[in-house]
Amino acid sequence: MKQRFQSQAEQHWLFFRQWVRAPLSTASVVPSSRFLAEKMVAEVPRNARKVIELGAGTGVFTERMLARGAPFEKLMVVELNPELAGRLVHQFPQATVVNGDASHLVQLLQDSPDFHTGQVDAILSGLGLLNIPNPVVTEIIRAAFDVLAPGAPFIQFTYGPKSPIARSIVGQLGLSVHRASFTLRNFPPASVYVYRRAKV
Repeated sequence: MKQRFQSQAEQHWLFFRQWVRAPLSTASVVPSSRFLAEKMVAEVPRNARKVIELGAGTGVFTERMLARGAPFEKLMVVELNPELAGRLVHQFPQATVVNGDASHLVQLLQDSPDFHTGQVDAILSGLGLLNIPNPVVTEIIRAAFDVLAPGAPFIQFTYGPKSPIARSIVGQLGLSVHRASFTLRNFPPASVYVYRRAKV
């Protein structure tokens, strides 16, 4: 039987402790709400078979994806924080949980028996991109689109008033972007953006 977090309070306390230890690499002092999770997961195509989640934290988005009963065959969850990654391994035995760096995504997939061939159909990101230097963001987004199928979405939330990926990076990588949704039922309120690279 999978191990679950005992309560919402435990999730918040765990997330807060990680933020205190590494505020620049943790998106917020509290986990995302289920309302934001629903809006994020709604952007994953219904026909997606292989999906990656970046910066899973306490697994709010992961849980929502699995609860939706999505038809995808494989889910890879990438989390940089080793304590959070260790918990996710036990919480979501259905997924491939990797303690790793999102900028090394190509190598992480090559090292995975379930993902080493082919491209993925969607990437859901809980990374705090506004806290990450632009050169590193460029590495992460470039790696993401190196493994995404043509036209597949990169789904990212932000607490800021505009796209969390700088216009210069969007232009450099040849991406399109649109604001897909917004929710006040999150702390702080959040927007969901979807990025794609044109099919070639």
